[in-house]
Amino acid sequence: MAAPSGFSYSLRGDDVVIAHRGVTAAVLRGRRAVEFLDQVQTEEPQLLMARITGNYRRGNERAARRHPRNAG
Repeated sequence: MAAPSGFSYSLRGDDVVIAHRGVTAAVLRGRRAVEFLDQVQTEEPQLLMARITGNYRRGNERAARRHPRNAG
C-alpha cells in the first residue's frame, strides 16, 4: 500500500486547516489544533493528516467491490 500523499496544512489564526489536494478536508480548533501541531513535529505528517481526516485506505476496498449490495 502506498503512503498517503497530497495533504498540506496551514494556520488560519488559531485554527489549523488541513487540505487534501487543495480542498479543505478538516479544520482543527482549540486543543485539537495544539495537539496536532505538537504531533506533526514528531510523526509522519502525511500519515497523521490522513488519520485525522479519515482519508486513508482500510484494505477492504477490493472485498467491498465484490459484495452483492455493491454489484451494479
